[in-house]
Amino acid sequence: MAGGGAVQGSAARGAGAQGPAAQGFAAQGSGAQGAAAEPAKPGSAAPAGSGAGVAAAAGGGGATATPVTAAAAGGAHAGAGGGPAGGFDASAWQARQALIQQQRARAAAPAAWAVRIRPVEAAPIRTATLIAALVAGLAAALLLGDGMGPGLLVAVLPAIAAAYFAARAAGRKARPWTVVWAVGCVALLVVPALRDSAWPATLAILSAVSLASLALHGVRTWPGVLFSPFGFVDSAVNGVGWAWTGLRSRSGGLGRDRWLPVAKAAAVALGLLVVFGTLFASADAAFADLLGDLTPEVSVGDGPVRILLFVLGAVLALAAARTTAAPLRWDRIRIAPGRARSRLEWALPLVVLNLLFAGFNAVQLAVLFGGYDKVLKSTGHRSYAEYAQQGFWQLLWATLLTLVVIALALRWAPRGGAGDRRFVRAVLGTLCALTLVVVASALRRMDFYVDAYGLTRLRVSVAAMELWLGLVLVLIMAAGVFGARWLPRAVAGSAAAAVLAFGLLSPDGMVAERNVTRFQQDAKIDLAYFQSLSADAAPALDRLPEPQRSCALRGINDELAEAGDVPWYAMSLGEYRARKILRERPLKASYEDCSRLGTFGSRVEP
Repeated sequence: MAGGGAVQGSAARGAGAQGPAAQGFAAQGSGAQGAAAEPAKPGSAAPAGSGAGVAAAAGGGGATATPVTAAAAGGAHAGAGGGPAGGFDASAWQARQALIQQQRARAAAPAAWAVRIRPVEAAPIRTATLIAALVAGLAAALLLGDGMGPGLLVAVLPAIAAAYFAARAAGRKARPWTVVWAVGCVALLVVPALRDSAWPATLAILSAVSLASLALHGVRTWPGVLFSPFGFVDSAVNGVGWAWTGLRSRSGGLGRDRWLPVAKAAAVALGLLVVFGTLFASADAAFADLLGDLTPEVSVGDGPVRILLFVLGAVLALAAARTTAAPLRWDRIRIAPGRARSRLEWALPLVVLNLLFAGFNAVQLAVLFGGYDKVLKSTGHRSYAEYAQQGFWQLLWATLLTLVVIALALRWAPRGGAGDRRFVRAVLGTLCALTLVVVASALRRMDFYVDAYGLTRLRVSVAAMELWLGLVLVLIMAAGVFGARWLPRAVAGSAAAAVLAFGLLSPDGMVAERNVTRFQQDAKIDLAYFQSLSADAAPALDRLPEPQRSCALRGINDELAEAGDVPWYAMSLGEYRARKILRERPLKASYEDCSRLGTFGSRVEP
């Protein structure tokens, strides 16, 4: 018994000497593992796999065994018998491996918000949707290869039809906001058909895509408004697989007796069109011209571009249809509000900011009502236009930063009850009202600036931006009175309306009109700047006297001559008017005359 007790003590010491790693690993086992490490009571049987059992098996010489030898022997015995030991525990190892697998699975699993926005399973694609997507691809390949114009709107119509068929299959009904977004999308696509200028047309196309995403997703919250355009990326990938599955399901039941008559009829119809169309075109020159204008010109050289356009058109139509059938649920994303602050902590910075705005606005009103001379004398400016130029950009940034401040203030606003809500409305409403005065001051400065130096694309763009920011401030004030549930959609709608108005007003035409009027008043004109304007400016520049008229229109004339003949579906209304003006009244001034007037000089805006 004494020898057995000595061996037990040696085994216990050996288990304690195995190092931190082994001890920590063994600590993750069950309670039986800890009990196995305890010394056996005198007169009781030693636990299986313990150091005492190993010593007894060795012939009772446990008193002479070293701790390391005892521990190693115990570990070997445990490995052979499957029981727990001080150095290794199979159950603990298995538990740890299971924990590692759980951690890896948790890391690979999508985020909670990604799970919440997952769409429902889309219904099988209908034949009408497949045909509409095919037509959209063909229209894009035939009508968009020569440029943007009315052909863009024509090519989009089959995609709209594909989305409509998918919505009917999914059982979705049009809501009032959906109709508003759809009408706005089509209206924005009219801008490229009207304007030759690329920058308002590009803005209109991007805005049309945004409105289409709002209509197809049916969102109404800030995350939905901001993230819904990215849903087209997911729908484009899934839409191709969706269409492929639909085609494969139909290929099994589509026998030769069904597709062969259709193919024969289509081939006969195409042959008849080619034969009789050729005969009629050769018989009458007017009909030949009409047929040539209506028929897209396709050559082997632009084949790769046409194929790419076909793929893009079909994929975008499938993306629109797939989005309608199973839209991502962006409205399920929830943005947790910040920790509510006390009234003093929250209001003190905003009240100080309101006082600063009030002081600035007081100075602006003083200058507006007759303080020009004093301001110019104190600032050292020669004219109020120079004074206005210095401050416009700062006021534009002040307006943008104010919107950021309002958004952050609403996040940490006190929310204790009705009193706190009224307090927040009063403070932020005052800030919005004071910011509107800043917007008016910025626009007034721009007006003086344009009177002195003329209107340019950059100036009309930033002025339009400032006007829209003022409208957003008004919407925020209205949301404080009537509730903010409609605010995200109202801001998105106001942005789309601003882009639409910007395109319909023809910014290049406005620039040319304003500068021509300025020339008629004080004989000041910058002919070099007109060389960069689009064909939309031709009607206004046509009012100039010679040789200024010919020099101003030289850039537009060279650009149209380089483009050559353009089919109707790629020609905007602005380009059509410019071609008509130049055809009826050709340019008269020579290159030397225009060079003498500074037509080809570089222009740096003041």
